[in-house]
Order: sequence, then C-alpha cells, then structure tokens
Amino acid sequence: MPAKVSQDTITGVISAEKSECLILTGMPGAGKSTVSRLVAESLPRAACLDGDFINRLVLGGRVGFGQEPVEEWNRQIDLMNRNMAMLSANFADAGFTPVIDSLLPDRRQVDDIVDRLAPRPVLLVVLSPGIDACVYRNTIRHPDHQFFFDGYEGLEAAMRREFGDVGWWFDTSALTPEQTAARVVAEAGRRALVKR
Repeated sequence: MPAKVSQDTITGVISAEKSECLILTGMPGAGKSTVSRLVAESLPRAACLDGDFINRLVLGGRVGFGQEPVEEWNRQIDLMNRNMAMLSANFADAGFTPVIDSLLPDRRQVDDIVDRLAPRPVLLVVLSPGIDACVYRNTIRHPDHQFFFDGYEGLEAAMRREFGDVGWWFDTSALTPEQTAARVVAEAGRRALVKR
C-alpha cells in the first residue's frame, strides 16, 4: 500500500483542499478497483466510489452489463453515473477526494459525469495496460470477481476513438497496483485534468 502523502511536498499531487474529483476508468481487468482503493487509502481524506457496487444497489429489475432490454440497461447505467456524480460532489464539498471507480466506455458517459461535477476540477485517469494484461489479470482474480468479456478489441478502440484525447492514458502494464496508485496520487493533478 502506498504511504500517506503530504500535499506540502509534492507538486501536482491530488489534494482534497482543491475539491478535485478523480475518475479511474479502463477496461475490465485494468486494475480500477484495486488501484482506486489504494489511492483512496493513501490520501489523508478520500472516499472510494465503486460503480459496480452502486449499480448493484438495484435489486428488483436490474439489467446487467450488456443484457436485454438494452434501453433499460442504458437507463440504469445513466442512473448509476448520476448517483456516482452526486455522491462524489457531496464528498468533495465536505473536503474528501472522491475516487470514482467505473468503466466508462464512451465520451457521453465521461461528459455526463464531468458536467455533473462542475465546477469542481475533475481528473480522469484511464488505466491502460493493454488487452493482454487485462485478460491475464482477470484470469488470476478470485472466481467470484472474474468478469467474462470477449469484446476487448472493440471496447479499447471505442474508448480511444471517443475520448482518447481526454485525461491521462496511463500504461500500467509493467507496474504493480501499489506503484500505479503511488504514481496516480503523485502525477494525476498535473497530467489528468479534464479541460472544459
């Protein structure tokens, strides 16, 4: 786990005093959940918001990833994003850095969350270790946490096409989760700011 960080000593470090909201996204297996937890734990005041957890709050009538009917699945994803943005804004306004962990596959979803967080600064980090690393990392997860997905190529292409010029696309293929989290904390403040 990364050591606690002093905002006084590192330029560009994530800081709750600035009410920054950090979004960690990437493909399944990129390390979003692990890294977001490590980042939040290393900051003096932070909250980790897990998009999957928020989505699973819907019990009756829940439509899972890619399931039918598509219109209802999209509606539930929009509800999840709206709830994550509202919770994040509340935490940021209370002096906590919200660390959002969610798969955002397109520009519309990124813009929706960023717009809802305005005027607070938003940092977007796309964990991008590559398809092979994502597939491998998924295979070594506990079976209860594995995510079976065969659309990596299409998802990666869509994400790069839709918002490849936004935030910090961070190749984490050669880094441990702890190294990744430490770099996110130290560098995201200057590398990942979403310009409006």
